[in-house]
Amino acid sequence: MKKYLFNPYVLCLVALAGFTSCSNSSKNTSRATGWQINSNEGGFQYNTNFKEQETAPGLVFIEGGTFVRGQVQDDVMHDWNNTPTRQHVQSFYMDETEVTNKMYMEYLDYLKSVYPPDDPAYANIYKGALPDTLVWRNRLGYNEVMTNNYLRHPAYAEYPVVGVNWVQAVQFSEWRTDRVNELMLEREGYLAKNSKYAAVSGETQGTFSTETYLNSPENVYGGQIDSLQGRAKRDSTNVFAKRSSGVIMPSYRLPTETEWEYAAAALISSREYNNYRGRKKYPWEGEYTRSGKRRNRGDQLANFKQGKGDYGGIAGWSDDGADITAQVKSYPPNDWGLYDMAGNVAEWVADVYRPIVDDEANDFNYYRGNVYMKTAIGEDGKVQIVGRDEIVYDTLSNGRIVARDLPGEIAMIPVDGEDTFLRTNFDTSDNRNYRDGDKGSSRYYDMFSDDQLDDSQRMYNAPENVIRRDSLGNIIKQFDDSNTRTTMISDEVRVYKGGSWRDRAYWLDPAQRRYLPQYMATDYIGFRCAMSRVGSKAKKEKTPRH
Repeated sequence: MKKYLFNPYVLCLVALAGFTSCSNSSKNTSRATGWQINSNEGGFQYNTNFKEQETAPGLVFIEGGTFVRGQVQDDVMHDWNNTPTRQHVQSFYMDETEVTNKMYMEYLDYLKSVYPPDDPAYANIYKGALPDTLVWRNRLGYNEVMTNNYLRHPAYAEYPVVGVNWVQAVQFSEWRTDRVNELMLEREGYLAKNSKYAAVSGETQGTFSTETYLNSPENVYGGQIDSLQGRAKRDSTNVFAKRSSGVIMPSYRLPTETEWEYAAAALISSREYNNYRGRKKYPWEGEYTRSGKRRNRGDQLANFKQGKGDYGGIAGWSDDGADITAQVKSYPPNDWGLYDMAGNVAEWVADVYRPIVDDEANDFNYYRGNVYMKTAIGEDGKVQIVGRDEIVYDTLSNGRIVARDLPGEIAMIPVDGEDTFLRTNFDTSDNRNYRDGDKGSSRYYDMFSDDQLDDSQRMYNAPENVIRRDSLGNIIKQFDDSNTRTTMISDEVRVYKGGSWRDRAYWLDPAQRRYLPQYMATDYIGFRCAMSRVGSKAKKEKTPRH
């Protein structure tokens, strides 16, 4: 009689394999129809193994929550600019540091390689992205060393980029989105190895755009994507990734003002049960700008102007270690792990400026600046791709020329009446002045009239400088010298937050806010990117307290 010896470890492995098989089978069987999901024979394809959003390059996770926005410790101006409002912020990601010169130089290098400035069709793409290095000049100061070196010299590589206006910051974020998603698709086998260099090296006549890939993948890389498909996907049903694949990252973008303030304040360290303990004046604990810790007691915790003629302290023992900007990560991070949320450079945020935050209309993910767009569809019923000869350039109010869309991207147009008909949540494409200057919120509103408000009826009558070109293409600048203008506020001014190396400690309070026209650049405003969180609010499951 033959005897069989059973190894308990083998039994465990068999049981585990059976459990895993059952689990996968259940996960890949539709609860709606009973059909198999991800079948090799075809049918519905979906990423059933997706766990959670991956943290994209350079970002830090910020778990959302409620807080009082606009709660400043000091309001010496008494201008009703920071009326406290209770807001809730959805979880998101934010750059660990400001965007640095090296990061922005990578962007410029890409544009110069893919869209050569000596090509007449591309001449203004690279030029329009260049930071304004002349922001360092001062009538009564010698700053030419920064004018000539700050952006490009390796000594300033890890310093925050400045001289970038709001429009340029937005376009950098869009470019960054495409480069990261290109890398993700290559890593997951949807694109061949090193295909991300195809456009840079001139192997293709087009580049990669995330939205083009999702809506019309056959037009990516100038229609040459077939030669760049990853081997793992060539014989698969999933030739191209989709949003349901879980590979495509949400867009990099500028943070909203509410997100920026919430992240800067880092109130998580002050939490006690379901309340915040006390009020923080700065992104760190305490009422002072100097460290109270024994190891570095007396050191400044941010880079700011300490007084008239004092940008860094006395030589030999510098108060903050910097006279202009400082290298990123020179000071301790806040409790979210974010650096320089006070001092160094102030930062652009996404919002259009208004003195009052309208929390009666919304207290969830508050943001003023929505302009809703949709994909342009051609006469052939297909999405319109911006070609070499269809590039549209915008002339900013200061005469600077920037490309609206890059070749290979999908053309976008404002939503129209078909999209807004009988909707209750929005009724126009441009919502920047909703309930605060638009016709619908004024006493001149007439639902049966399409007439626009004239200057005498508007709430905000900022100067309207005119830029136009003559028949020879020369720029003609016409300044608005009217004496009736009473404000600088318009739909073209954006909020910037945080103090800078040029600011006193008053501006280090995360709730303080200022604004500047979106086409202007300075030597003290930079930016950092954010990204929305998809899926769960928290990264870790909540566990019972006891």
